Amino acid sequence: MKIVLVLVTLFCYHTGEAQKIDAQELRCLVCKTSLDELHKAVNKIDPTKTVDVGGYRLDSDGNYRHKSVSQAKSEVHLSEMIEDICTKMDDYVRATWKSNGTLTLLKLITEDGKMNNDMSEVNLVQDDDLNKSLKYYCEGIMEELEENIIKHFQSDTKDIHKKVCVEESAICGKKVNEEL
Repeated sequence: MKIVLVLVTLFCYHTGEAQKIDAQELRCLVCKTSLDELHKAVNKIDPTKTVDVGGYRLDSDGNYRHKSVSQAKSEVHLSEMIEDICTKMDDYVRATWKSNGTLTLLKLITEDGKMNNDMSEVNLVQDDDLNKSLKYYCEGIMEELEENIIKHFQSDTKDIHKKVCVEESAICGKKVNEEL
Protein backbone atom coordinates (compact mmCIF):
# COMPACT_ATOMS: atom_id res chain seq x y z
CA MET A 1 0.00 0.00 0.00
CA LYS A 2 2.80 2.42 0.91
CA ILE A 3 4.61 1.67 -2.36
CA VAL A 4 1.47 2.38 -4.39
CA LEU A 5 0.96 5.69 -2.57
CA VAL A 6 4.58 6.70 -3.20
CA LEU A 7 4.29 5.80 -6.89
CA VAL A 8 1.02 7.70 -7.25
CA THR A 9 2.54 10.69 -5.46
CA LEU A 10 5.60 10.66 -7.73
CA PHE A 11 3.37 10.31 -10.80
CA CYS A 12 1.25 13.19 -9.59
CA TYR A 13 4.24 15.48 -9.11
CA HIS A 14 5.66 14.48 -12.46
CA THR A 15 2.46 15.10 -14.44
CA GLY A 16 1.80 18.74 -13.84
CA GLU A 17 1.18 21.86 -11.91
CA ALA A 18 -0.75 22.08 -8.68
CA GLN A 19 -4.41 22.87 -9.18
CA LYS A 20 -6.43 25.24 -7.05
CA ILE A 21 -9.10 23.35 -5.14
CA ASP A 22 -12.27 24.88 -3.76
CA ALA A 23 -12.01 24.07 -0.03
CA GLN A 24 -15.80 24.02 0.40
CA GLU A 25 -16.21 21.52 -2.44
CA LEU A 26 -13.42 19.39 -0.99
CA ARG A 27 -15.02 19.41 2.49
CA CYS A 28 -18.31 18.34 0.90
CA LEU A 29 -16.63 15.40 -0.82
CA VAL A 30 -14.87 14.45 2.42
CA CYS A 31 -18.19 14.57 4.30
CA LYS A 32 -19.87 12.29 1.78
CA THR A 33 -16.91 9.91 1.50
CA SER A 34 -16.51 9.67 5.28
CA LEU A 35 -20.17 8.77 5.68
CA ASP A 36 -19.84 6.18 2.90
CA GLU A 37 -16.88 4.60 4.71
CA LEU A 38 -18.77 4.65 8.01
CA HIS A 39 -21.78 3.05 6.35
CA LYS A 40 -19.58 0.26 4.95
CA ALA A 41 -18.04 -0.34 8.37
CA VAL A 42 -21.46 -0.45 10.09
CA ASN A 43 -22.75 -2.88 7.46
CA LYS A 44 -19.87 -5.26 8.26
CA ILE A 45 -21.07 -5.66 11.86
CA ASP A 46 -22.74 -8.98 12.55
CA PRO A 47 -26.46 -8.11 12.94
CA THR A 48 -26.88 -10.81 15.59
CA LYS A 49 -24.38 -9.15 17.95
CA THR A 50 -26.12 -7.15 20.65
CA VAL A 51 -24.99 -4.87 23.44
CA ASP A 52 -26.76 -4.15 26.72
CA VAL A 53 -27.44 -0.44 27.09
CA GLY A 54 -29.08 1.58 29.80
CA GLY A 55 -28.36 2.30 33.42
CA TYR A 56 -27.61 -0.13 36.15
CA ARG A 57 -29.64 1.73 38.77
CA LEU A 58 -32.66 0.17 40.25
CA ASP A 59 -36.05 1.66 39.45
CA SER A 60 -38.81 2.07 42.06
CA ASP A 61 -39.77 -1.60 41.64
CA GLY A 62 -36.22 -2.85 42.21
CA ASN A 63 -35.56 -3.69 38.54
CA TYR A 64 -32.69 -2.69 36.29
CA ARG A 65 -33.71 -0.63 33.29
CA HIS A 66 -31.57 -1.74 30.39
CA LYS A 67 -32.16 -3.31 27.04
CA SER A 68 -30.24 -5.07 24.29
CA VAL A 69 -29.63 -3.26 21.02
CA SER A 70 -27.76 -4.24 17.89
CA GLN A 71 -24.06 -3.47 18.17
CA ALA A 72 -24.44 -1.45 14.95
CA LYS A 73 -26.83 0.90 16.77
CA SER A 74 -24.90 1.13 20.04
CA GLU A 75 -23.92 4.74 20.72
CA VAL A 76 -20.59 3.71 22.24
CA HIS A 77 -19.71 1.43 19.32
CA LEU A 78 -20.75 4.01 16.71
CA SER A 79 -18.72 6.66 18.52
CA GLU A 80 -15.63 4.42 18.46
CA MET A 81 -16.13 3.76 14.75
CA ILE A 82 -16.48 7.49 14.06
CA GLU A 83 -13.18 8.13 15.87
CA ASP A 84 -11.39 5.59 13.64
CA ILE A 85 -13.09 6.23 10.29
CA CYS A 86 -10.90 9.17 9.28
CA THR A 87 -7.85 6.92 8.94
CA LYS A 88 -9.60 5.64 5.78
CA MET A 89 -8.96 9.04 4.18
CA ASP A 90 -5.29 8.02 3.82
CA ASP A 91 -6.50 5.64 1.09
CA TYR A 92 -7.91 8.48 -1.04
CA VAL A 93 -6.42 11.05 -3.41
CA ARG A 94 -7.85 14.17 -4.97
CA ALA A 95 -8.52 13.90 -8.66
CA THR A 96 -10.57 15.42 -11.45
CA TRP A 97 -12.54 13.41 -13.97
CA LYS A 98 -11.00 13.71 -17.42
CA SER A 99 -14.47 13.73 -18.99
CA ASN A 100 -15.76 16.88 -17.26
CA GLY A 101 -13.08 18.24 -14.89
CA THR A 102 -15.22 17.60 -11.79
CA LEU A 103 -13.32 17.19 -8.52
CA THR A 104 -13.56 13.77 -6.89
CA LEU A 105 -11.95 11.74 -4.13
CA LEU A 106 -10.63 8.51 -5.55
CA LYS A 107 -9.87 5.46 -3.45
CA LEU A 108 -6.55 4.10 -4.69
CA ILE A 109 -7.06 0.47 -3.71
CA THR A 110 -10.47 -1.22 -3.95
CA GLU A 111 -11.97 -3.43 -1.24
CA ASP A 112 -10.60 -6.54 -2.96
CA GLY A 113 -7.02 -5.17 -2.87
CA LYS A 114 -6.71 -4.18 -6.53
CA MET A 115 -5.81 -0.82 -8.03
CA ASN A 116 -8.91 1.28 -8.67
CA ASN A 117 -10.05 0.86 -12.29
CA ASP A 118 -10.97 4.55 -12.47
CA MET A 119 -7.31 5.62 -12.28
CA SER A 120 -7.17 5.93 -16.07
CA GLU A 121 -10.34 8.09 -16.07
CA VAL A 122 -8.97 10.83 -13.79
CA ASN A 123 -6.17 13.32 -13.49
CA LEU A 124 -4.60 13.23 -10.04
CA VAL A 125 -4.42 16.61 -8.34
CA GLN A 126 -1.04 17.60 -6.99
CA ASP A 127 -1.21 19.20 -3.58
CA ASP A 128 1.31 20.44 -1.07
CA ASP A 129 0.09 18.42 1.90
CA LEU A 130 0.08 14.93 0.31
CA ASN A 131 -3.66 14.65 1.00
CA LYS A 132 -3.27 15.07 4.77
CA SER A 133 -6.02 17.68 4.60
CA LEU A 134 -8.53 14.95 3.71
CA LYS A 135 -8.01 13.32 7.10
CA TYR A 136 -7.96 16.74 8.79
CA TYR A 137 -11.29 17.75 7.23
CA CYS A 138 -12.77 14.36 8.11
CA GLU A 139 -11.73 14.65 11.76
CA GLY A 140 -13.25 18.13 12.01
CA ILE A 141 -16.51 17.04 10.40
CA MET A 142 -16.82 13.88 12.50
CA GLU A 143 -16.04 15.73 15.72
CA GLU A 144 -18.50 18.52 14.98
CA LEU A 145 -21.35 16.27 13.79
CA GLU A 146 -20.79 13.09 15.83
CA GLU A 147 -24.07 13.29 17.77
CA ASN A 148 -26.12 13.85 14.61
CA ILE A 149 -24.34 11.06 12.75
CA ILE A 150 -24.96 8.62 15.61
CA LYS A 151 -28.62 9.64 15.75
CA HIS A 152 -29.05 9.03 12.02
CA PHE A 153 -27.32 5.65 12.08
CA GLN A 154 -29.41 4.57 15.06
CA SER A 155 -32.63 5.52 13.29
CA ASP A 156 -31.59 4.14 9.87
CA THR A 157 -32.04 7.52 8.22
CA LYS A 158 -32.32 7.28 4.46
CA ASP A 159 -30.23 9.71 2.45
CA ILE A 160 -27.84 10.38 5.34
CA HIS A 161 -25.50 12.41 3.07
CA LYS A 162 -28.23 14.96 2.41
CA LYS A 163 -29.30 15.13 6.07
CA VAL A 164 -25.80 15.53 7.52
CA CYS A 165 -23.74 17.21 4.80
CA VAL A 166 -26.41 19.56 3.40
CA GLU A 167 -29.30 20.16 5.77
CA GLU A 168 -27.73 20.01 9.23
CA SER A 169 -24.23 21.29 8.59
CA ALA A 170 -24.44 23.20 5.28
CA ILE A 171 -21.03 21.77 4.37
CA CYS A 172 -22.39 21.06 0.91
CA GLY A 173 -24.21 23.87 -0.80
CA LYS A 174 -27.61 23.71 -2.42
CA LYS A 175 -26.05 23.11 -5.85
CA VAL A 176 -24.46 19.90 -4.57
CA ASN A 177 -27.76 18.92 -2.94
CA GLU A 178 -29.08 17.51 -6.20
CA GLU A 179 -25.95 15.39 -6.69
CA LEU A 180 -26.14 13.79 -3.24
